[in-house]
Amino acid sequence: MIYLADTANIEELKELFNYLPIEGVTTNPTIVKNSGKTLSKIIPEIQQYIGDKMLHVQVISQTAEEMIKEAKIYRDYFDMKSNYFVKIPVTKEGFKAIKMAKDADMKVTATAIFTQQQAMFAANAGADYVAPYVNRLDNIVSHGIDVVSDIVKTFQINNSKCQVLAASFKNLDQVYRVSMVGCQAMTASHEVLMSIVNHPMTDKSVLDFESDSEGVYDINLTQQ
Repeated sequence: MIYLADTANIEELKELFNYLPIEGVTTNPTIVKNSGKTLSKIIPEIQQYIGDKMLHVQVISQTAEEMIKEAKIYRDYFDMKSNYFVKIPVTKEGFKAIKMAKDADMKVTATAIFTQQQAMFAANAGADYVAPYVNRLDNIVSHGIDVVSDIVKTFQINNSKCQVLAASFKNLDQVYRVSMVGCQAMTASHEVLMSIVNHPMTDKSVLDFESDSEGVYDINLTQQ
Protein backbone atom coordinates (compact mmCIF):
# COMPACT_ATOMS: atom_id res chain seq x y z
CA MET A 1 0.00 0.00 0.00
CA ILE A 2 1.26 3.46 -0.87
CA TYR A 3 0.77 6.53 1.31
CA LEU A 4 -0.24 10.02 0.23
CA ALA A 5 -0.57 13.22 2.22
CA ASP A 6 -4.02 14.74 2.44
CA THR A 7 -2.85 18.25 3.27
CA ALA A 8 -1.77 21.52 1.69
CA ASN A 9 0.01 22.78 4.79
CA ILE A 10 3.57 23.41 3.64
CA GLU A 11 5.16 22.89 7.04
CA GLU A 12 3.40 19.55 7.37
CA LEU A 13 4.51 18.55 3.88
CA LYS A 14 8.09 19.50 4.66
CA GLU A 15 8.15 17.09 7.60
CA LEU A 16 6.30 14.30 5.82
CA PHE A 17 8.42 14.34 2.67
CA ASN A 18 11.64 14.79 4.61
CA TYR A 19 11.13 11.70 6.75
CA LEU A 20 8.52 9.37 5.30
CA PRO A 21 8.06 7.46 2.00
CA ILE A 22 5.10 9.56 0.86
CA GLU A 23 4.13 9.06 -2.79
CA GLY A 24 2.11 12.20 -3.41
CA VAL A 25 -0.39 14.79 -2.23
CA THR A 26 -4.17 14.94 -2.45
CA THR A 27 -6.05 18.22 -2.28
CA ASN A 28 -9.62 19.48 -2.36
CA PRO A 29 -11.22 22.91 -1.82
CA THR A 30 -11.44 22.38 1.96
CA ILE A 31 -7.77 21.44 2.22
CA VAL A 32 -6.75 24.43 0.10
CA LYS A 33 -8.90 26.73 2.23
CA ASN A 34 -7.31 25.37 5.41
CA SER A 35 -3.86 26.20 4.02
CA GLY A 36 -4.74 29.89 4.19
CA LYS A 37 -3.65 30.39 0.58
CA THR A 38 -5.32 30.45 -2.81
CA LEU A 39 -5.08 27.60 -5.28
CA SER A 40 -2.76 29.56 -7.58
CA LYS A 41 -0.34 30.13 -4.67
CA ILE A 42 -0.41 26.81 -2.87
CA ILE A 43 -0.10 24.36 -5.78
CA PRO A 44 3.31 25.70 -6.94
CA GLU A 45 4.55 25.51 -3.35
CA ILE A 46 3.40 21.90 -3.10
CA GLN A 47 5.09 21.10 -6.39
CA GLN A 48 8.44 22.27 -4.97
CA TYR A 49 8.32 19.47 -2.39
CA ILE A 50 6.84 16.59 -4.34
CA GLY A 51 8.75 16.82 -7.61
CA ASP A 52 7.30 14.25 -10.00
CA LYS A 53 5.23 12.48 -7.36
CA MET A 54 1.44 12.35 -7.62
CA LEU A 55 -0.61 15.51 -7.22
CA HIS A 56 -4.40 15.20 -7.08
CA VAL A 57 -6.41 18.39 -7.68
CA GLN A 58 -10.20 18.51 -7.47
CA VAL A 59 -12.50 20.25 -9.92
CA ILE A 60 -15.46 22.26 -8.68
CA SER A 61 -17.47 22.73 -11.88
CA GLN A 62 -20.94 21.20 -12.15
CA THR A 63 -21.18 19.93 -15.73
CA ALA A 64 -18.93 17.41 -17.42
CA GLU A 65 -17.81 19.85 -20.09
CA GLU A 66 -16.93 22.48 -17.50
CA MET A 67 -15.10 19.91 -15.37
CA ILE A 68 -12.88 18.95 -18.29
CA LYS A 69 -12.23 22.56 -19.20
CA GLU A 70 -11.29 23.28 -15.59
CA ALA A 71 -9.04 20.21 -15.37
CA LYS A 72 -7.18 21.21 -18.52
CA ILE A 73 -6.72 24.76 -17.26
CA TYR A 74 -5.15 23.47 -14.03
CA ARG A 75 -2.92 21.07 -15.95
CA ASP A 76 -1.60 23.82 -18.20
CA TYR A 77 -1.52 26.62 -15.61
CA PHE A 78 0.59 24.57 -13.19
CA ASP A 79 2.50 22.81 -15.99
CA MET A 80 1.61 19.40 -14.60
CA LYS A 81 2.62 16.32 -16.55
CA SER A 82 2.18 12.61 -15.90
CA ASN A 83 1.96 13.10 -12.12
CA TYR A 84 -1.32 15.05 -12.41
CA PHE A 85 -4.58 13.40 -11.33
CA VAL A 86 -7.83 15.28 -11.74
CA LYS A 87 -10.27 14.54 -8.91
CA ILE A 88 -13.82 14.19 -10.17
CA PRO A 89 -16.79 13.54 -7.85
CA VAL A 90 -19.06 10.65 -8.76
CA THR A 91 -22.15 12.65 -9.70
CA LYS A 92 -24.05 11.96 -12.91
CA GLU A 93 -22.03 14.67 -14.65
CA GLY A 94 -18.92 13.36 -12.96
CA PHE A 95 -19.20 9.91 -14.50
CA LYS A 96 -19.50 11.54 -17.91
CA ALA A 97 -16.51 13.73 -17.13
CA ILE A 98 -14.37 10.73 -16.16
CA LYS A 99 -14.81 9.26 -19.63
CA MET A 100 -14.07 12.61 -21.23
CA ALA A 101 -10.95 13.08 -19.09
CA LYS A 102 -9.61 9.70 -20.16
CA ASP A 103 -10.28 10.56 -23.80
CA ALA A 104 -8.24 13.71 -23.16
CA ASP A 105 -5.37 11.54 -21.84
CA MET A 106 -5.73 12.69 -18.24
CA LYS A 107 -5.45 10.52 -15.14
CA VAL A 108 -8.51 10.47 -12.92
CA THR A 109 -9.26 9.96 -9.25
CA ALA A 110 -12.99 9.45 -8.73
CA THR A 111 -13.84 11.02 -5.41
CA ALA A 112 -16.69 11.35 -2.88
CA ILE A 113 -17.38 7.61 -3.14
CA PHE A 114 -19.65 6.04 -0.55
CA THR A 115 -20.76 2.77 -2.16
CA GLN A 116 -19.24 -0.19 -3.97
CA GLN A 117 -21.47 0.42 -6.99
CA GLN A 118 -20.33 4.03 -7.33
CA ALA A 119 -16.78 2.69 -7.38
CA MET A 120 -17.64 0.15 -10.09
CA PHE A 121 -19.27 2.80 -12.26
CA ALA A 122 -16.17 5.00 -11.86
CA ALA A 123 -13.83 2.12 -12.73
CA ASN A 124 -15.90 1.23 -15.79
CA ALA A 125 -15.82 4.87 -16.87
CA GLY A 126 -12.02 4.71 -16.80
CA ALA A 127 -10.94 6.09 -13.42
CA ASP A 128 -7.39 5.25 -12.33
CA TYR A 129 -8.26 5.53 -8.63
CA VAL A 130 -11.47 5.54 -6.65
CA ALA A 131 -11.50 7.31 -3.29
CA PRO A 132 -14.00 5.95 -0.75
CA TYR A 133 -14.39 8.08 2.38
CA VAL A 134 -13.73 5.75 5.31
CA ASN A 135 -14.43 7.90 8.36
CA ARG A 136 -17.38 9.70 6.79
CA LEU A 137 -18.93 6.30 6.15
CA ASP A 138 -18.27 5.30 9.74
CA ASN A 139 -19.95 8.51 10.90
CA ILE A 140 -23.19 7.49 9.20
CA VAL A 141 -22.93 3.90 10.51
CA SER A 142 -22.07 2.52 7.08
CA HIS A 143 -18.85 0.68 7.98
CA GLY A 144 -16.18 2.34 5.86
CA ILE A 145 -13.73 -0.55 6.05
CA ASP A 146 -16.36 -2.98 4.74
CA VAL A 147 -17.09 -0.68 1.79
CA VAL A 148 -13.38 -0.49 0.96
CA SER A 149 -13.10 -4.28 1.24
CA ASP A 150 -16.09 -4.78 -1.07
CA ILE A 151 -14.59 -2.43 -3.66
CA VAL A 152 -11.21 -4.18 -3.54
CA LYS A 153 -12.84 -7.61 -3.92
CA THR A 154 -15.07 -6.47 -6.77
CA PHE A 155 -12.12 -5.03 -8.67
CA GLN A 156 -10.22 -8.27 -8.20
CA ILE A 157 -13.17 -10.39 -9.39
CA ASN A 158 -13.60 -8.24 -12.48
CA ASN A 159 -9.85 -7.88 -13.19
CA SER A 160 -10.21 -4.11 -13.03
CA LYS A 161 -7.07 -2.02 -13.42
CA CYS A 162 -8.59 0.69 -11.24
CA GLN A 163 -7.09 0.95 -7.75
CA VAL A 164 -8.53 1.99 -4.41
CA LEU A 165 -7.26 5.19 -2.79
CA ALA A 166 -8.95 5.20 0.59
CA ALA A 167 -9.48 8.62 2.15
CA SER A 168 -11.00 10.28 5.21
CA PHE A 169 -9.16 8.78 8.18
CA LYS A 170 -9.34 9.82 11.80
CA ASN A 171 -7.20 7.19 13.50
CA LEU A 172 -4.48 4.64 12.90
CA ASP A 173 -6.80 1.68 13.38
CA GLN A 174 -8.72 2.66 10.26
CA VAL A 175 -5.46 2.80 8.30
CA TYR A 176 -4.44 -0.62 9.60
CA ARG A 177 -7.75 -2.18 8.68
CA VAL A 178 -7.87 -0.85 5.11
CA SER A 179 -4.34 -2.15 4.58
CA MET A 180 -5.48 -5.61 5.69
CA VAL A 181 -8.28 -5.78 3.11
CA GLY A 182 -5.92 -5.18 0.20
CA CYS A 183 -6.40 -1.47 -0.37
CA GLN A 184 -3.69 -0.27 -2.78
CA ALA A 185 -3.34 3.30 -1.52
CA MET A 186 -4.46 5.67 1.19
CA THR A 187 -4.32 9.39 1.83
CA ALA A 188 -4.43 10.90 5.29
CA SER A 189 -3.66 13.97 7.32
CA HIS A 190 -0.25 14.83 8.74
CA GLU A 191 -1.48 13.81 12.20
CA VAL A 192 -2.61 10.35 11.11
CA LEU A 193 0.49 9.69 9.01
CA MET A 194 2.84 10.69 11.82
CA SER A 195 0.92 8.46 14.23
CA ILE A 196 2.10 5.50 12.13
CA VAL A 197 5.68 6.39 13.07
CA ASN A 198 5.21 7.06 16.76
CA HIS A 199 5.03 4.27 19.32
CA PRO A 200 6.11 4.42 22.98
CA MET A 201 7.79 1.01 22.81
CA THR A 202 9.90 2.15 19.86
CA ASP A 203 10.97 5.21 21.84
CA LYS A 204 11.83 3.04 24.84
CA SER A 205 13.83 0.62 22.69
CA VAL A 206 15.91 3.48 21.27
CA LEU A 207 16.63 4.80 24.77
CA ASP A 208 17.61 1.30 25.92
CA PHE A 209 19.98 0.89 22.96
CA GLU A 210 21.58 4.25 23.71
CA SER A 211 22.06 3.35 27.36
CA ASP A 212 23.49 -0.11 26.62
CA SER A 213 25.92 1.29 24.04
CA GLU A 214 27.86 3.21 26.67
CA GLY A 215 31.32 1.72 27.14
CA VAL A 216 30.93 -0.93 24.40
CA TYR A 217 30.43 1.10 21.22
CA ASP A 218 34.02 2.30 21.17
CA ILE A 219 34.41 3.47 17.57
CA ASN A 220 35.08 7.21 17.25
CA LEU A 221 32.18 8.44 15.13
CA THR A 222 33.81 11.83 14.62
CA GLN A 223 36.49 10.33 12.39
CA GLN A 224 36.28 10.99 8.66
